[in-house]
Amino acid sequence: QGEADRLEAMPEALIQVLQKVTGQREVPLSETLDEALANAGNIVLSFSYRNVERMTPDGDVTRELRLVAQFMQSEIDGIVQRAGLPRWRQERPAVQLWVVVDNGTKREMKPLEYNYAWQSMEEVAAMRGLPVSWPELDEEEVQLIDMRLVWGGFTDYLVERGAPADGVAIVAVRRDGPSWNLRWNLASNGQTWSWRNSDQELMFALAQGVHLMVDEIAAVNTIAASERGSWMMDMTVGGLHDTDDYAACLGYLQGLSLVTSVDVLGVEPGQVQFRLHLNASSEYLVEAFDRGAVLLPTDAQSEYDYEFLHYGHN
Repeated sequence: QGEADRLEAMPEALIQVLQKVTGQREVPLSETLDEALANAGNIVLSFSYRNVERMTPDGDVTRELRLVAQFMQSEIDGIVQRAGLPRWRQERPAVQLWVVVDNGTKREMKPLEYNYAWQSMEEVAAMRGLPVSWPELDEEEVQLIDMRLVWGGFTDYLVERGAPADGVAIVAVRRDGPSWNLRWNLASNGQTWSWRNSDQELMFALAQGVHLMVDEIAAVNTIAASERGSWMMDMTVGGLHDTDDYAACLGYLQGLSLVTSVDVLGVEPGQVQFRLHLNASSEYLVEAFDRGAVLLPTDAQSEYDYEFLHYGHN
C-alpha cells in the first residue's frame, strides 16, 4: 500500500485496462504505449484496495490484498486512438459456462474439488473484460439435464432449456494420464466455435481455453481503428410516459460506449428528439439497440419506442 509500490503497479494496471478496452490478449508495443505506461500514475482517477480470497488445489484459502485503479476515460480513449488499437464494444455478450468433468466412472458438472480451477476461469475472463456466469441448478434440475448432449457440446440444447442465447460455452474435461484434455464448444450471438487444448495442470488448461474464448468473441465484437471517428445521428424516441422513463432512456443512451454525448433537440408529449454524437458509424449503434432490447424500431426511419418494461415498470 506504500506510494512507491502503488506507482510501480500502475503501469500493469493500465495494461489490464487496455486489454479490457481493446479485447486483445497482448497490447502491441508502440511509442504511444511506452509514453502511456510512463505516465500511468498521472492519469489515475481514483484507487482503492480490496481483499480477495483464493482457493488452492489442496483446498486451503489464501487472502490477497489487491489494488483497484480507475483511469480517466478520456485519457484511455486517447491512448487507444493514438495507438491505432481496436475498440471492444462496452455492450459485450455474456457467456454462461457449463463444465463437465469425466473422472473415468461418471460425468459430473463443476465438481467442488476443483473450485480453485473454476475460480481461475472467472478471474481470467474478468481480466479480459468478458462477463461470465454459471448455471444455477438445483439437484432436481441437474437430474433433468441430458448429460450426453452436454458432454457432446450441443449448445443449442442448453439454449432451448433456458441458457442465455447471447453466449454459452460447454467445456468437456477428461484426465488422460498426466494431462487434462479439454474440448470447448462456444455459441455466441448466432456464431459457433470449437477447439481443443490440454495441459498437465487443469487450472492452466482452463485459463488457456478462456483466453481463446475471449479472443474469438472479441474478434467479432470490436471496432477497428479505421472505422472510428466522429458521426452524428438524430433519432426520435416515443413511449416515454413520465420523467422516470425519460431519465432512464437518456441514461441508457449516455451509457453506450459508441455514444460520446447526447443533445436534446425537442420534446413533445410522450417522445423526445435526440442528437447522438458517435465515435463510430451508426450501423454499430443500431446493432447495440438490437442487442439491448431497450429501444424498439418503429415503421418510421430513425424512430424508436422505449421498451419501459425492460426497466421494471408496471
